[in-house]
Amino acid sequence: MDRPSTSDPATSPSPGTSLGTIAVVGLGTMGTGIAEVLARAGREVIGIDISEAAALQAVAALEASTARAVQRERITEQERRNALARFRTFSDLQAAADADLVIEVVPEHYDTKHEVFSALDGIVRPDTILATGTNALSVTRLAADSARPERVLGLHFFNPAPAMKLVEIVSSVLTAPTAVAAVTSLAQELGKEPVAVGDRPGFVADGLLFGYLNQAAAMYEAKYATREDIDAAMRLGCGLPMGPLALLDLVGIDTARRVLEAMYAASGDRLHAPAPILKQLSEAGLTGRKSGRGFYTYEAPGSAGVVSDAETPAGAGSAAASARSVRSVGVAGSGTMASGIAEVFAKAGYDVVLAARSQDKADTAKARIAKSLARSVDKGRLTAEARDETLARISPAGSLDAFADVDLAVEAVAEDLEVKQQLFTTLDKVCKPGAVLATTTSSLPVIACARATSRPQDVIGMHFFNPAPAMKLVEVVRTVLTADDVHATVREVCTKVRKHPVDCGDRAGFIVNALLFPYLNNAVKMVEEHYATLDDIDAAMKLGGGYPMGPFELLDVVGLDVSLAIEQVLHREFRDPGLAPAPLLEHLVAAGCLGRKTGRGFREYARR
Repeated sequence: MDRPSTSDPATSPSPGTSLGTIAVVGLGTMGTGIAEVLARAGREVIGIDISEAAALQAVAALEASTARAVQRERITEQERRNALARFRTFSDLQAAADADLVIEVVPEHYDTKHEVFSALDGIVRPDTILATGTNALSVTRLAADSARPERVLGLHFFNPAPAMKLVEIVSSVLTAPTAVAAVTSLAQELGKEPVAVGDRPGFVADGLLFGYLNQAAAMYEAKYATREDIDAAMRLGCGLPMGPLALLDLVGIDTARRVLEAMYAASGDRLHAPAPILKQLSEAGLTGRKSGRGFYTYEAPGSAGVVSDAETPAGAGSAAASARSVRSVGVAGSGTMASGIAEVFAKAGYDVVLAARSQDKADTAKARIAKSLARSVDKGRLTAEARDETLARISPAGSLDAFADVDLAVEAVAEDLEVKQQLFTTLDKVCKPGAVLATTTSSLPVIACARATSRPQDVIGMHFFNPAPAMKLVEVVRTVLTADDVHATVREVCTKVRKHPVDCGDRAGFIVNALLFPYLNNAVKMVEEHYATLDDIDAAMKLGGGYPMGPFELLDVVGLDVSLAIEQVLHREFRDPGLAPAPLLEHLVAAGCLGRKTGRGFREYARR
């Protein structure tokens, strides 16, 4: 199985370079990816796997990926040949004898990893660094059971290793600083972003990510929303590259369950207790893409192609109820969200009445829309003619009396239940029979708004996301009293305004906020516990999780007061101790540090 090396002196490390020869034990998907990163960066790579098939597959994968890199002009053909020559495969751990660093990426079972480390103790040099690729097991325990615990650490790459920039470097209380420094330098030389963390299950990125994934699995298990709606909500509402259930299938449901078990054992937090459905799917062998079926069904084991199954929603036009006719829309409010929603409807061809508490406020809101449309014209997204037609469809009004003839009334006023209830009482009086009444609340009970009217069957939640003209998601929130034709009407309207509707029931947070804010709260707890810094946590989630913003960037943008209010609502609704707002967040809000809008939140911002 040995493939002799003919390394290129022009790109190989000089004799004085530390960690020039690196062994990778375990040539699965992750091990192969790490080997590729190392070989392309000029390291001599010793790939070790007891399976000859796995080793051959790793060589083939490296050949294919480097060929694609040449085709895309990212490397030259000579660089490709040099990288391939630096990668040799073996079936025996003895091949690691001359390695400066050994990276273990065998299956996530302690006994298996311990066996590898024990064998390496008798093979490698005394100064060789031993790294485990675990993301859930105890690095400290592996180190303590090693002959030289000071040389053992965690080196957690993210999949796919060649593309993902984050590497978590995990120290135990036994790890020598020199070992950490050497591996940190290596990560930087590989073009990665190293984040130093302590030894606890999940570390930073997975510690935050897997709690969120677990909550999504529990939400699906409770039949609160379909798998498609949960995934679409998080992609479109938060800008994530994948929905949580699709991501669980990619990671492996059995892997996620093991990580969560380890996290729960360490934290005792119910949010980390694996949702029962994860156990059920794992024990049934439905572990995700690798088995061909998990939350979704795939074309074949290992395939990314999703195929229809018994849970796939029926096509358009299958709704049991007919939608009501909507030609005109009333939008109540004068803030950013109200203006954005009015713009959305007007651009889609609806006549819009934009009502505020005074005519001046309504006129100011329309002027805000005019500026937004002008920017779209300047960027070539809209013609001047379309801008003028859109503005002509918007009629500003200083009273809700102007809603007398609208077919759909949408309120976008302050997130205060008493204010909204008063507004719905007024809508009940001024709107014609059969008009649909919608609230854009993100956290308050829709049923409380409905009960403020004499026609609760006509009331529904229609939660747009900010900025409304740009964000594609609308959460359609039914109460137990919402009529079927009202629900059908709002879904049809969402489609006409080019938004993606997702259905959910009337409970705190709906889909997006119920999954997003516990994750944000847990990030704050990490800082409280001095486990990681703001910058490291933000970097970990952007580079390791593909999030468009880190949790602290997002908290400061949303507003710490708004975030705290949502977390308090979630805590009151679900009564779970793990949802209690982090004290640090409460203290910052009490101090008036509310984020970008005040110039200071978790970070400080320049005053405008």
